Amino acid sequence: MSRPKKRPFRLVYGVAIAALVVMTGCTSNAEDSGGSGDAEPQAVSGNDDPGETVTIGFSGPAADHGWLAAINSSALAEAEKYDDIELKTAEGTNDASQQIAQVETFINDKVDAIVLLPFDGAAMTPIALEAMSKGIPVINVDREFDDPNAARVTVLGDNYGMGVSAGAWVCDQADGNKDAIVAEIAGIDSLPLTQDRSRGFKDALAECGLDVDNRVAADFTVEGGEEAATNLLQAAPKIDFLWNHDDDQGVGVLAAIKNAGRDEFQMIGGAGSKNAMDLIKADNTVLKATVTYPPSMASSAINLARLVGQDKGMSDLVENEIPASITLASATVTKENVDKYLPLGFKS
Repeated sequence: MSRPKKRPFRLVYGVAIAALVVMTGCTSNAEDSGGSGDAEPQAVSGNDDPGETVTIGFSGPAADHGWLAAINSSALAEAEKYDDIELKTAEGTNDASQQIAQVETFINDKVDAIVLLPFDGAAMTPIALEAMSKGIPVINVDREFDDPNAARVTVLGDNYGMGVSAGAWVCDQADGNKDAIVAEIAGIDSLPLTQDRSRGFKDALAECGLDVDNRVAADFTVEGGEEAATNLLQAAPKIDFLWNHDDDQGVGVLAAIKNAGRDEFQMIGGAGSKNAMDLIKADNTVLKATVTYPPSMASSAINLARLVGQDKGMSDLVENEIPASITLASATVTKENVDKYLPLGFKS
């Protein structure tokens, strides 16, 4: 996941730094001030300049999932770009009590900032509040805490937007057919992010007179996806469109579809794995599209932790302070634009 060094935030947030050129009203060949018209514009940001070393503690769930593995690797790659970042990483865990202990260690070590992707946002809220109360800013990634005061910055994917994008794609493909049968395979139903995805999907479908006829939940794993899809296919003898929330569990979903010999419907995935994009490009399965959920949010979180630790703002913005929350956009990837997104895909 290593990448060439580049200025942060320009690509991640799409905020460009422009050089302001003052054009005088020249109507003659009057001598100028001696500057060259071909001179390169000067960068106005000092955020990449080395500063005081910032010690960042990073903790996330176990990398038992392609997207989570990409989260970890992108965080590590971002930290390696800067000589003024000392990154302390905790072993990924799906045990909330163990993750709490990891954050307690970071607090005792007096790190300058903590980047935390909680296995369970609610369970991690008290320890994040404790870190904040002791002057250690917490950068919350992906799974939100119960209390906004538990994080200095929250970096999220657009879960509701994922659902909206998936539903809009179904509406477009249905092309006015209000009798189309729509199915949905969700992730972990207890997570707010799953609930937001389903809500966005339902709202978008309502815009074209459709609703979800069959829905099951999985657990973001290949095995869970296969089991959930098998149950869904048995319960739904006919489907026109299927949205699967997660491309990693989609590996299992596609296996179940193949085993059942079903090919009468079109499927859209979620997250944007390279595996899914390869299948979309090949166009030889029911999978015709996916909606992105960029793991680059971990890179952004590390970068933000560095800036917060050095008491800097985002120099591309007018505001003096780092924003309290940043939400990444969700794009729909199809055969027509897949080449644009393939370099950003992660391996399932």
